[in-house]
Amino acid sequence: MINKVQILSVTPIGNLDAYIRLANLWPMLSLEEEKALTKRLRYDTDLDAAKILILSHLRFVIHIARHYSGYGLLQADLIQEGNIGLMKAVRRFNPEIGVRLVSFAVHWIKAEIHEYVLRNWRIVKVATTKSQRKLFFNLRKTKKRLGWFNQEEIDIVARELGVSSEDVKEMECRMSAQDVTLNPVPEEDIIDGKNHRIVPYLQDKTSNFSYGIEQDNWEQYATSKLSHALLRLDERSRNIIHARWLDENKKNTLQNIAKDYGISAERVRQLEKNAMKKLKIAIEN
Repeated sequence: MINKVQILSVTPIGNLDAYIRLANLWPMLSLEEEKALTKRLRYDTDLDAAKILILSHLRFVIHIARHYSGYGLLQADLIQEGNIGLMKAVRRFNPEIGVRLVSFAVHWIKAEIHEYVLRNWRIVKVATTKSQRKLFFNLRKTKKRLGWFNQEEIDIVARELGVSSEDVKEMECRMSAQDVTLNPVPEEDIIDGKNHRIVPYLQDKTSNFSYGIEQDNWEQYATSKLSHALLRLDERSRNIIHARWLDENKKNTLQNIAKDYGISAERVRQLEKNAMKKLKIAIEN
């Protein structure tokens, strides 16, 4: 007789109905069975026990995933993400805490599904902070019942969720907005001879081309001035400036340079100081 673990492992991923039927065939564990398996996993690292715990709780993942069917995402993907949460819960579960595994796993299953929904519901993320995520999921449930909010309903939702009314308004606008393609529209979609693309109308008001060109010109000018100023120094002073400031490694110390020229470190410091003064005068003139 084929083991249920083997059946589930060979079931085609695309056949969701068959997967759900097989997941529901796996018997639920009694409290004693669950405790024994979780102790085997926690204290003996028994992977077979982990497999049984996961398979016997797949039906709960399917049940939770069905509550997120209104986001336009594939049910199979939601279940898959929930299964990841279930596996994390099984790995972290402590059989000594006195609760059933399913009660502990609900948080992990929902957390993984929430992350997946937020990553894939829209191209542009609608919620990034913890408070925004809480508002996103709770607001969507409330909107199914009430539709668009009036000011009184906004204030009630804000109070219940512990956020400001402005946060509720902003999230409602984000959820109601639609993604717009930046790609050119097909010829058949051209209206009145005009190509209604969004790309030509996008503006980056923070960009300043003149400032960038000015910066480039200034850097070129400053580099040129520095090069000419260095040529006015004697060879020893020029080498000291290069070694101390312009070489890539910049690891040359006064002592190392002093050894190369057979002079004291203090003399090298004086030459460096004088050379810097000459460079400053040459660049400013």
